Amino acid sequence: MLQTQNRMKKLILIAFLFSTFSVFSQTGIIKGRVFNAKNNEPVPFANVVIQGTGTVVLSDIEGNYSIENLKPDLYNIEVFIVGFKKKSVLEIQVFNNKPAVIDLALEEDVKTLEEVKITVSPFKKTDESPLSLRTIGVSEIERNPGGNRDISKVIQSLPGVASGVSFRNDIIIRGGAPNENRFYLDGIEVPNINHFATQGSSGGPVGMINVNFIREVDFYSGAFPASRGNTMSSVFEFRQKDPRTDRIGGNFTLGSSDFGLTVEGPISKKQSFMFSARRSYLQFLFKALALPFLPTYNDFQLKYKIKVNDKNEINIIGLGAIDDFVLNKEASETEEQRYILEIIPVSEQWNYTIGANWKNFRENGYSQLVVSRNMLSNTATKYKGNDESADSNLLLKYNSQEIENKLRFENNYFKNGFRLNYGAGYEFAKYSNSTYSKFSLPDGTTAIKDFSSALNFHKYGVFAQLSKKLFSERLSLSFGIRTDGNSYSDDMSNPLKQLSPRFSAAYSISERFSINFNTGRYYQLPAYTVLGFRNNNNELVNKTNNVTYIMSDHVVAGFEYNSKSNAKITIEGFYKTYKNYPFLLKDSISLANLGADFGVIGNEGVTSTSNGRSYGIEFLAQQKLFKGFYGIVAYTFVRSEFENRNGDLIPSAWDNQHIVALTGGKKFKRNWEIGVKWRFLGGTPYTPYDVQTTALKNVWDINKQGVFDYTQLNSQRQTSVHQLDMRVDKKYFFKKWALNIYLDIQNAYNFKAKLQPRIDVVRNTDGSIATDPNDPTRYQTKQIPNTTGTLIPSIGIIIEL
Repeated sequence: MLQTQNRMKKLILIAFLFSTFSVFSQTGIIKGRVFNAKNNEPVPFANVVIQGTGTVVLSDIEGNYSIENLKPDLYNIEVFIVGFKKKSVLEIQVFNNKPAVIDLALEEDVKTLEEVKITVSPFKKTDESPLSLRTIGVSEIERNPGGNRDISKVIQSLPGVASGVSFRNDIIIRGGAPNENRFYLDGIEVPNINHFATQGSSGGPVGMINVNFIREVDFYSGAFPASRGNTMSSVFEFRQKDPRTDRIGGNFTLGSSDFGLTVEGPISKKQSFMFSARRSYLQFLFKALALPFLPTYNDFQLKYKIKVNDKNEINIIGLGAIDDFVLNKEASETEEQRYILEIIPVSEQWNYTIGANWKNFRENGYSQLVVSRNMLSNTATKYKGNDESADSNLLLKYNSQEIENKLRFENNYFKNGFRLNYGAGYEFAKYSNSTYSKFSLPDGTTAIKDFSSALNFHKYGVFAQLSKKLFSERLSLSFGIRTDGNSYSDDMSNPLKQLSPRFSAAYSISERFSINFNTGRYYQLPAYTVLGFRNNNNELVNKTNNVTYIMSDHVVAGFEYNSKSNAKITIEGFYKTYKNYPFLLKDSISLANLGADFGVIGNEGVTSTSNGRSYGIEFLAQQKLFKGFYGIVAYTFVRSEFENRNGDLIPSAWDNQHIVALTGGKKFKRNWEIGVKWRFLGGTPYTPYDVQTTALKNVWDINKQGVFDYTQLNSQRQTSVHQLDMRVDKKYFFKKWALNIYLDIQNAYNFKAKLQPRIDVVRNTDGSIATDPNDPTRYQTKQIPNTTGTLIPSIGIIIEL
C-alpha cells in the first residue's frame, strides 16, 4: 500500500509540473474523405462544419477535406450537401501531434430539394433497427467513470443493461442470459470479449478489446439485422479506426490493473497496421492485499489494412488473450480466505480470433467476404485440501477446446430508394472435452463424472432483408428473414424449422418525434458444453435427448424525440418469450435459473423443454457533448421469469426488476474534465442452501460448499445495490506528444453489497471440523456473511505519440 501511495504522489507531482507549461501552437487537424456510402465514390463540394462555430470547409474533387489550425480539444462536425442526408460526428479528439482522420460516409437522399432541411441528429438510426440501437463513441468509453476503458462496464450506463454484483463483466440485456449476446469486430465475430470467461456463458472481470482501436460501437438490444444470427439479447458491432498513414505513432497506458503499448503506422502507400499488447499486474496487488487467488491476464490485438484500390479494401484483424488463475495458499488466516481456497480451482485459459474482411464496392452497392477462425482452450484442476501429492485427492480435472472456422458472404444493393441485404454463412465447429469430477449427491453418496468427448459438425445459414422509405421518407419499413441449420442432429439439420422472420417500422410524426416498432423471431444454438456432454458410458446424452435451438419471440415499441442540442429522449417497451431453453436433468431446473460464475456452465444432461419470458419498459434521456456538458439518465423496469420443475413461472437469475443509471460530466477550461456515474440495481433472486444435506460428512468432505435446495428455487432475494463512481481528467497537449493523467474512484462512498451468505463448517480450536453432537453423521455448520464492494481509487496515465 505504501508503494501505491508513493506512486500516486509522484504522478500528482508530475501533473503539477506539467500544469506550469503552456502550449503556444495550434496545429490540430481534422481531415478525411467524404464519400457515397453505397459505392465509395467521392462526394465533392460537401460542406464540412465545426458545430457551434463559423468554420466551414468544402471537400475537393476527390472528396478530401481538411480543417487546420485547431486548438487541441473535442469537436463536433456536421457535413451536408444537396442530394445526401446530413451527417454529424461528435466528440472528435484533436491533438497537436497527429491528425484526427474522420471519413464521412453519406447516404443518398431521395427527397426533393424543397424538402431538404439543415437539421442534424447525432444519433444513429437505421431502417432495419429503428429502435433499440445506441452508438457509443470512443470518447464516451474513455471518460466513463469507473469504466476503466472497458466497454462491458461503459454500456451499464444505458437502459436495459444489468450486471453482476461482483466484479464480473456479465452483460445482462433485458433480462436475458449473458451468453445471449454476440460481438463483431469490423464485421468478424468474436465469441467473447472478456478475460477469464465462463465457458458456456460469457462475462469475466476484465475486457479484452483495446479502446485505442475503437472508432465507435453500435449496440443493439433488439431489432437485430437478419445478417446477425445466433443471438437473443444483443449484438455489438465494434468498428475500428483505420491505422495512421502519415508516420509511425503509438500510445502507452498505465492503469490501475495493467499497462499496455499500442503501435501504428504505414507499411507502404496502400498498407498500414495497428498492434497492441497489454499485461496485468493484478497478481501483485492481490498478493499484497492477502487475497486467496492471483489472476494474471495478457492480451494482444491487431489490425492490418490493405487499400487495394478505390473499389476494394481488405481488413485483417486479430484478438487474443492468455489468462492464468492460481491460488495464494499463504492467504489462509481468515474464515473467508480458507473457504475460497477450498472451492476455487486453478485454471488456465487462452483464446484467439483471427479473420479477414474483403469489401468490394460497385455502382449500386457493395459486397463483403469474411473468413475467420477462433479458438478457446480452457483447463481447470482442483485437489482436496489443495494437496496435489496424491491422485486420490483429485476432485476436478477439466480440459476443453472450442474451434470455429467461419465463412460469410454479404451483398448490399441500393436501387430507387430500396436497400437489399442478403447473404449466406458457413461454419465448421470442433469441440473437445475431457472431464473428471468427483461430487456428492443429495442422498450423500459420492458420484464421479468421467468422460471424454469430441464433436465435429457443420453450421449453415442464409438471410435477406429489404428496406424502403415511403411518404417523403416519413415512414420506413424493413422486412428480414433468416434461417439456420447444422449437422449435429437430424432435427436441427432442416433449416425450415428455424425460420426467423423480423419486421420493423418507424413513422416520423414531426421532424423530431417518431414512433418505432419491431417484432421478430430469433434462434440460438445451445452452448458447446451442452451439445458435447457425454455420460460415463460415452453416450452423447443431449443428442439422444433431442436438444434443439432455443427460440425467442420479441415485440418492441417506443417513441423517440430528438432536440436541437444533440439530445434525445426515448421510451421503449419490450416483451420476449423463450421456448426450448435447456432444462438440467440432474437438478430439475432451467439453465436460466442457474446464473453464471467462473468455470463451466451446461456440462451435463439437459432437455429442450424449459420456457420463460422477460418484459419491461425503458426510459432514456441522453445529452451528447454540447457546450461542454454531457449526460445520461436511464431507468429500466424489467422482469425475467422461467419455469421451475412444476411448470410455474418464477424469477430467473437475471430478474433485477429496477435498474437506474445516472451519468454526467463537464469539460472545463485548460483541458480539465470531471465525470460522475451512479447506478442502482434491484436485488436478484437466489436459492437457499439445503443445510441438512450440506452438513452430511460424506457430502461436505467432497463438495466443501453448500448444496442448494432446489425445492426453494430462487425463493429469496438479495438486497439492492448502488454505487457512485467519479473521474477527473487533465490533458496536456504538446507539439509532438500528448499526456492524459486521470484519477478514477470506483464506489466512492464504499458501499458494501450483501450477497447470499456462505455456509461453512464449525472448527474446533485445533482446526478439526466439529461433529454435530445430535447427529454423528453430520458436521456442525454456520453462515459466513458474504459482502462485496470496496472503494477503489486509481491514478493512470495515457501518453499519445
